[in-house]
Amino acid sequence: MNTWVFGYGSLVSPVSLGATIGRLPIRGDNFFAAECDGWERRWNYGYPMGDRPYSGTEVDSIDTIVALGVLAVDGACMNGVIARVSDDELGRLDQRERNYSRVNIATSTRLLDRSDIAPDVVYLYVPTELPLQIYADARDRGRAGVEIRYWTLVNDAFDALLEGAGDRYRSTTPAPDVPVVDVSRVE
Repeated sequence: MNTWVFGYGSLVSPVSLGATIGRLPIRGDNFFAAECDGWERRWNYGYPMGDRPYSGTEVDSIDTIVALGVLAVDGACMNGVIARVSDDELGRLDQRERNYSRVNIATSTRLLDRSDIAPDVVYLYVPTELPLQIYADARDRGRAGVEIRYWTLVNDAFDALLEGAGDRYRSTTPAPDVPVVDVSRVE
């Protein structure tokens, strides 16, 4: 099967994606700028900091990290990337994105830098209800924040993708309703 994954946040970074799938995706071969209709990014995915080690000046001010998710929106068009993946690589992505569901968006996806590829399956990771609830609860308690490392990674990945891709990402992604904080997961 010709399986691809649509990246709209950290998966836009070939290095971040490559760290999960075990190889660096190659632009123009198995990694392309793309867009999909009917979806918009939102800062709506929450996960507890838990026992993971974090550093930074604001570590004690939050207990939940907020990341990008998506929301189905009629008439929307979201930019990102598609990357071809094997079954084993898809399994590793499923583990990384364990609180997301996969939705096939092949019929609403277009490549921006190539037109001769027609993927059979393009999976989009959509947050499940649990991380949406975790986010909303922590936001309402004033204990949620976007990790500065993640914020920078996503912005830099879009800026490196195509001319204007970073500006489009920032103009079509509503600002988070929680602060970007000086907190970074210790790798």
